[in-house]
Amino acid sequence: MEPFLKDLFKGQTYDEKNFFLIAGPCVIESEALLMEVAEKVSGICKNMGIPYIFKSSYRKANRTSASSFTGLGDNLGLSLLKKTGDTFHLPTTTDIHAHDEAAPAAAYADILQIPAFLCRQTDLLVAAAETGKVINVKKGQFLSGPAMKFAVEKIRQAGNNKIILTERGTTFGYQDLVVDFRNIPWMKEHGVPVVMDVTHSLQQPNQTSGITGGNPQLIGTIAKAALAAGADGLFIETHPNPAVAKSDGANMLHLDLLENLLIDLVKLRKALL
Repeated sequence: MEPFLKDLFKGQTYDEKNFFLIAGPCVIESEALLMEVAEKVSGICKNMGIPYIFKSSYRKANRTSASSFTGLGDNLGLSLLKKTGDTFHLPTTTDIHAHDEAAPAAAYADILQIPAFLCRQTDLLVAAAETGKVINVKKGQFLSGPAMKFAVEKIRQAGNNKIILTERGTTFGYQDLVVDFRNIPWMKEHGVPVVMDVTHSLQQPNQTSGITGGNPQLIGTIAKAALAAGADGLFIETHPNPAVAKSDGANMLHLDLLENLLIDLVKLRKALL
């Protein structure tokens, strides 16, 4: 495990041979939701020795429809994210979408996440890097794993070597994604940890309803295949009731299903070592 990841997890007891988990509801809907998810997931991960990062976005800038929920407001969302991390002693992560969001978000979050559709935005990558935080860049749905070397170079040239790359599927037609698992070893060649964004890779975007669809029944399949391909971490958005979630409900994992999935994934990880 990279030293910067060990620093993130220094307050947790975990098995260093395990994968790490990034999980939480897609967007910050309420304090009660964050506390419920963080408490349950952190308890599961502690019992299984899985290092855990809590994720929820304080702002959603990439909604299909103008009527879709985008957040509670930046200050409230960020403060709730920090409160959740402090309460359960967890590192936290959230998306940023523009260079002027980097510094404010860095005051509250431990990892700044660059959305896939913005992974080539130089000013965003540089501003994120200059905060000194860990930067997680999602691979664009339109890029190959080898092409992500340029994002890595931009961050390193800005003086930051704390970089994670995340695979989240490749555009397949107008309304679907496929996962090319070759991208996991290809991105590891850039000398950084690689995460599989399991739930976003199962989206079905650009639906005529204005709401993204998904295939959550394949979450276990994608997660297992990613570990077999060498992923260092897994990204799984989860919610106690995806049917009423304000973002990405169609592809999030029901919170009650997470524990059994992680049991299977830990067994697989041990078998692969």
